[in-house]
Order: sequence, then C-alpha cells, then structure tokens
Amino acid sequence: MSDFEGLDLQSVEDQMDEGDDGDGGSNRVVLAVLDGSTPPEEWIEMVEDGAVLVLDVDGDLNELASTFARDVKEAGGELMHFRGFLVVTPPGVDIDRDRLE
Repeated sequence: MSDFEGLDLQSVEDQMDEGDDGDGGSNRVVLAVLDGSTPPEEWIEMVEDGAVLVLDVDGDLNELASTFARDVKEAGGELMHFRGFLVVTPPGVDIDRDRLE
C-alpha cells in the first residue's frame, strides 16, 4: 500500500473522463465510408482533433479525397491509400510503410 500513497487517483479519473490523451488529441480511430456523403469539413475537423481515419473508398479516390487531402497535408497530417482504404493521420502520427516493401 505504501507505493500508492503519492498517487492522485482523482486526477487520473478526471483525465480519463475528459476522453483525451492530455494534450488535446482524441485518441481514436474512426472507421467510415468515403463516398462523398460526409462534408469534407467533418473529416478535417476529426483529423485536427487527433483522430486517425480509416475510410473505405466507395468511388473515385482522387475525386473524393481532393476535397480535404490538401488541408490535411498542409496541417502536417498524412494520407495513404491501402487495399481499398484511405488512411488519414493527424500531425505527429506517422504511417509506417516499411513492412510493405
């Protein structure tokens, strides 16, 4: 028990209730379909909030992603097409492609 005397459990619970990682990120992966029905602003907002998007592409990738891809890249995020999915990461989350070679 003496190892836990300095542990502030209330602070830990408060951070867990906030639902983030302590620096504003959302710590979530969003699975969705990229078919043009979601406004590009929603995708951009999710990425700005720290979410990783895994989008099942239903249609022409270039046409569908062109509405938000530049904004994501300019903000420091990454996009990668992989097996019919578009993976979109926020700044600071790298897509490791090493095992694809």
